[in-house]
Amino acid sequence: MGSLDDVRAETRALINEQRTLHLATRAPSGDPDASYAPFVRDELGNFYIFVSKLSRHTRNLLAHAHLSILLIEPEADAQQVFARKRLSYRCLAEVVPREDAEWEARIAAFEARFGTIIDMLRSLDDFVLFRLVPQQGSFVKGFGQAYSIDAHSIEHISAGRIKRGDTID
Repeated sequence: MGSLDDVRAETRALINEQRTLHLATRAPSGDPDASYAPFVRDELGNFYIFVSKLSRHTRNLLAHAHLSILLIEPEADAQQVFARKRLSYRCLAEVVPREDAEWEARIAAFEARFGTIIDMLRSLDDFVLFRLVPQQGSFVKGFGQAYSIDAHSIEHISAGRIKRGDTID
């Protein structure tokens, strides 16, 4: 099964190997919507997405700030398609205003990661920068290998037993 330090390293690796994350948002009608967006991350573990108001997920987040995100191992890399490594979080979305110094810092991170396309996107008024603050999540690395995670801890879950660990990043 591996140590909790190994699990921490695996969650970091899964995040670092991805350039996009899957979004599950809720429409004003209450209906679910699934989509994806490129992301960057800060030193505190928050995720950032830079998305257009023309997209449903952006309009959904402006109306309802709660969402789930998913990062998942590519099918081609999985030993077993039924047990792909995956990390999911319930998050709270917060708009980062363009006037805020943080906006410029995060857009610079997007430019560093995704290149010159960001120059064009930043000039469009309909693009919104969201900070996605993880609240609670889970990491599944295989059959019988599930972990509950939050900003401060990771816990192995198995047959009524929970093993606690310390902070993850």
